[in-house]
Amino acid sequence: MSDDPTITGPQDPKTINVHQEHEVRTWTRTLNTTPERLREAVRAVGTSAERVREYLRGNNH
Repeated sequence: MSDDPTITGPQDPKTINVHQEHEVRTWTRTLNTTPERLREAVRAVGTSAERVREYLRGNNH
């Protein structure tokens, strides 16, 4: 599936797909983080939005 610029939010609000730029933009705004930090969090804890939130709240660097 290509990156559709008309899509403004995540397809599934419980998971984060860092391979779709529109989702990266949405999640970085929602979680007040950078794309790099978002991808780091997904690598560390998986694609669960709640687990990524918890990771970003902690001191995991």
